[in-house]
Amino acid sequence: MIKKLSKDQISNVIWILAIVLILFTPLGFYARVLVGKVFATSANIIEIDNREKLKAYNWKLKDLEGNGISFSDLKGEVVLINFWATWCPPCVAEMPSLNDLYQDYHEKIAFVFVANDQKEKVVSFLDKKQYGFPVFFETLSTPDLLISRSIPATYILSKSGEIVVAEKGAADWNSQSTRELLDQLLQE
Repeated sequence: MIKKLSKDQISNVIWILAIVLILFTPLGFYARVLVGKVFATSANIIEIDNREKLKAYNWKLKDLEGNGISFSDLKGEVVLINFWATWCPPCVAEMPSLNDLYQDYHEKIAFVFVANDQKEKVVSFLDKKQYGFPVFFETLSTPDLLISRSIPATYILSKSGEIVVAEKGAADWNSQSTRELLDQLLQE
């Protein structure tokens, strides 16, 4: 004999199905990206008295073509460093704002997008989204002050090497406050 389900039981089944879809299917990945975009806020600027200065610039990276870059070449520049991966919903959520910022500031500041992913997946992602920012892979360990246990993690360094922004999680990088900060750092 088949028992009829109550409204509460039907509601619970619907919630369980929704959770399973969000957690275990590609549909859920895109839902998490959408949530990340909706709730992204401007990055928090570190108070002047609490800023740490990056002293170790001995960090080696390679670009998508395999060309090496020494982070020490960027000493004295305003630098935006973003650690990300294609499989990370908050990373994907903040990429449009980072790309917009890159389009307007790439001739003024150095952008270093460090991928924690396979090269083929990164290239496919960049092509699909039509992003033109430079992506790198680590060949030597990250400087201690730039190590994060989570991604995305984004840092903005002043010309003197001070860490002005150390943001974990998705943010709106194309915000007016970020642009004002970058303009201010460029004037120093």
